Amino acid sequence: MSTPVGSKPCSLLCPNCHQQVTTRTEAKASNKTHILALILGALCLWPCAACLYCTECARNTEHYCPSCNNYIGSYER
Repeated sequence: MSTPVGSKPCSLLCPNCHQQVTTRTEAKASNKTHILALILGALCLWPCAACLYCTECARNTEHYCPSCNNYIGSYER
């Protein structure tokens, strides 16, 4: 079970190395992002489809411990 996290880095106790850390975040495209981009592309809205991959608004945020690089949790949009 992953720790509940938000879209921004958060301060917490790493379950792996037991240090108080501020998480390192990475935005990752999800299946929802790809499906939405495909729909926008099919509607000839290519610039809008490309924007989904350039912004964080349609991507999930994954949190990692900066000390041990352990996966902590995800924030799904």
